Amino acid sequence: ASRSPSSGPLLTPSQSLDGAGGRRSGYITIGYRGSYTIGREAQADAKFRRVARITVCGKTALAKEVFGETLNESRDPDRPPERYTARYYLKFNFLEQAFDRLSEAGFRMAACSSTGTCAFGPEQGGPADDKIWTSYTEYVFCRD
Repeated sequence: ASRSPSSGPLLTPSQSLDGAGGRRSGYITIGYRGSYTIGREAQADAKFRRVARITVCGKTALAKEVFGETLNESRDPDRPPERYTARYYLKFNFLEQAFDRLSEAGFRMAACSSTGTCAFGPEQGGPADDKIWTSYTEYVFCRD
């Protein structure tokens, strides 16, 4: 346990202080898988597929506060408010909409990470001239 900056009550590491306006501090991670095709000439107009699902990782109470009814909890329905989960996803598929909601709730982007691999090419039974790439991207948002 540790003392808060104002020498208030002892807090355990799993408890969070309420920030300005009664908002809790914390982190929410947004993730998604994507794919795109680049032809033989590696042309600038790569074909991107839409985002299939945006996943949400963080404390249940924070995720519900930010995303409300657009948060799909069906994969982890009875999660306690102060527990973390990585099993939620959003009912919409637009990253900009998720970023807007996080910004409106006082979150800022703290980090991001992306990976990419060639999933299929002609030698794996893919299209003759194209390579299909897959990626996974995560954005970490925090609120102090």
